[in-house]
Amino acid sequence: MIFWDFSSKLRMPKPEDAPPGRNDRMPVPARHFVLDSPLLPPFPDGMETALFGLGCFWGAERKFWEASGGYSTSVGYAGGSTPNPTYQEVCSGLTGHNEVVRVVFDPRRTSYREMLRIFWENHDPTQGMRQGNDVGTQYRSGIYTASDLQNELAVASRDAFQEELSAAGYGAVTTEILPAPDYFYAEDYHQQYLAKNPSGYCGLGGTGVRCPEAVERV
Repeated sequence: MIFWDFSSKLRMPKPEDAPPGRNDRMPVPARHFVLDSPLLPPFPDGMETALFGLGCFWGAERKFWEASGGYSTSVGYAGGSTPNPTYQEVCSGLTGHNEVVRVVFDPRRTSYREMLRIFWENHDPTQGMRQGNDVGTQYRSGIYTASDLQNELAVASRDAFQEELSAAGYGAVTTEILPAPDYFYAEDYHQQYLAKNPSGYCGLGGTGVRCPEAVERV
């Protein structure tokens, strides 16, 4: 049995302590289990991508594949040091990766603002290195932006949502907003996990606070 130092899982590791990883990417299914769209690029012209971390990626991915205007979703790891990490390596707390959802969406049918609304309303972004009972750096709240416009919208939505959270008695938002790092697909059994396992674990839960319309002013 392997025992992890609980306190170490709440601190971002040093890159030099990360496992070496591997050159080969994780094999993933060719098609989305629910949407029957490709999981791997290239995606059709005009599609946009968004990358979010909001706790365990099983439940997080379901929120986005159920959204109108979504083309494809997948789960993976981002924001760490180990190339092509395994789930066990990420759970060790040594890679620095976050469990993330990559959303490919059609901006003619939805918007990045709508993706942000889904993100904010479906987790508690004030908890630091955890989400509910899921504890560790891989459960941190994060928005990883693909453009300057996405960054502008993400920051504006954070500031507006913070006002609403504060009014409801919540503390400071701990969400990191960073340019999108390398994205590494998670193992195939994680992809669309809750569609394949309808009774599977999902610890995702929001605050009950609505994302304000103030983000529409940007």
